[in-house]
Amino acid sequence: MVKNTFIPRTAEAEIIKLAAYFPTVAVVGPRQVGKTSLVQAIRSRLDKASIYLDLENPDDLAKLDQPSLFLDPLADQTIILDEVQKLPSLFPVLRGIIDKKRMPGRFILLGSASPDLIRDASESLAGRIAYFELNPFSFDEIKAYKDYRAHWFRGGFPPSLLAPDEDSSRLWRQNFIRTYLERDLPQLGLKADPMLTRRLWQMTAHLSGNLLNMEKLSASLGLHGTTVRKYLDFFESAYLIRRLQPYFINLKKRLVKSPKIYVRDTGILHQLLGISSPVQLAGHPALGGSWETYVIEQVAAKLPGWAEMFFYRTHQGTEADLLITRGGQPEILIEIKYSTTPKPSKGFYIAQSDLGTSKHFVICPVETSFPLKENVQVIGIHEIEKMFASMR
Repeated sequence: MVKNTFIPRTAEAEIIKLAAYFPTVAVVGPRQVGKTSLVQAIRSRLDKASIYLDLENPDDLAKLDQPSLFLDPLADQTIILDEVQKLPSLFPVLRGIIDKKRMPGRFILLGSASPDLIRDASESLAGRIAYFELNPFSFDEIKAYKDYRAHWFRGGFPPSLLAPDEDSSRLWRQNFIRTYLERDLPQLGLKADPMLTRRLWQMTAHLSGNLLNMEKLSASLGLHGTTVRKYLDFFESAYLIRRLQPYFINLKKRLVKSPKIYVRDTGILHQLLGISSPVQLAGHPALGGSWETYVIEQVAAKLPGWAEMFFYRTHQGTEADLLITRGGQPEILIEIKYSTTPKPSKGFYIAQSDLGTSKHFVICPVETSFPLKENVQVIGIHEIEKMFASMR
């Protein structure tokens, strides 16, 4: 019965708060992540009445042939514009409308992230817009409906996670990937052969949780490095991949400079890798990388506003999977292990000394947290928020 139920999102309160202050709020994120469902669910909680227009609907799009004539009389309502990247010429018009009567909650814009969308909106609506990135379901949002293993395997996109069976989930992910490659990425401005971008996406899946080696990636695809980097920039702008940057400190030790790469949703990751069941995942060489990818995204979903994420690795072998900083200063060091009896590497303890971090965690598939050593705590995926307790 879950698939027919709207599951509340932690983003709801933040979007309402932003709409109560900014004239425009842009909710961006990949397609099918639940942007439309979320905003429809909160319409009754906004400060004013609202009107919803879907710019993929020709009838709604036609209403904006002369946008000022349609929008000016609606100054006392919140106008929700879905798939707003379809009409980039609208942004300068919105600026003029807002400046005539500047008040909170004039517009809520929904759209798939793209370089063009971000640039046009930023230039036209600077100082008048707040952005909110909506991600797939985090485990914290879905834990009353699914266990973490189902969430990990199927990923957080609602149609995949809430599908009635594994076959339906797999078919949705298969079609999502094909549609993104053949339609959505080209519409967002990526002019490339879909077969080539599929190969690139699959190669990033095999690298998920590892250092990004641009030379090898470029050679495998037969493309110049700048071209591959451009394609990866599009993938990242569309929230399909994450590049985690290394942390640099003024040490004598040589530090690794390449980022680590992750396919952000593990359901999509498993589909790209051809992993068809949790049983197959359990024996797959990508198991450890998949678990690390999953944990990274769950930490990112809980990251406080003051925090930034990095990894730490030196050429001497000192390594930490995840480092949380505040104002550039190391605060929390994290090791990620797919084991119920984890044994952090020697490098993890050396990294503690290098970085001077105050809190240290090992995130594993365990149900109950326990101390591993002095100032090192083992926690499960459902306890990630504990890492930030008492830190403001």
